[in-house]
Amino acid sequence: MALVTIGGMIGVGKTTAASLISQHLGAPLHLENVDGNKILEKFYTATPEEEQAKRYPFLLQLSFLNSRYADIKRALVERHAVLDRSIYEDWYFARVNTDMDRISELEFSIYEDLLANMMEELSFFPKKAPDLFVFLHAEFDTIVRRISTRGRDFEQDDSQLAYFHRLWEGYRNWAETKYNQSPVLVFDTERYDLADPEHQQYLLELVDRELAAQNPDAL
Repeated sequence: MALVTIGGMIGVGKTTAASLISQHLGAPLHLENVDGNKILEKFYTATPEEEQAKRYPFLLQLSFLNSRYADIKRALVERHAVLDRSIYEDWYFARVNTDMDRISELEFSIYEDLLANMMEELSFFPKKAPDLFVFLHAEFDTIVRRISTRGRDFEQDDSQLAYFHRLWEGYRNWAETKYNQSPVLVFDTERYDLADPEHQQYLLELVDRELAAQNPDAL
């Protein structure tokens, strides 16, 4: 049994990787829930004045935190699951939005207090943390191209490029140096194409190797 979380930029291939790993491990799959999220569309399309007045970035962060908390609770009880994004990387998004003045420092402090309470509750679960965090990486130009290709209208606004770049430029460093809940596997989707069966197999072999190294009983 294993609990694996998948992270990385918008458009990097998280859903594809999560589906592959879920099927390979025979583990339940928890996908990030964005369809029908009315706050998400407003986050991307609101004018700066609307964003400040309505506090959409803060509301969106709370919305995602709530849904990711529900997902990780189920996963820690099951002890065997694959999550497309998780509560463990949610803080990074909140911090980036705060650094960009989209979330106020007061709002961020409220967010951190809520997150700390949630993490304390998770410490009482039978399973304490994921077995592996798979972080998918690609160059920024590739990310922008993939976002454009997948065609969600609210993600296409050029004004969001600064936000995407801010997320991208610090994301891998955060995953490799700040995240401490589990081992990290960095997989370069620039070099390896997740649509290629051979590259898919290579990813699965890396996952198996990491899980076996950390916990021989995980598989």
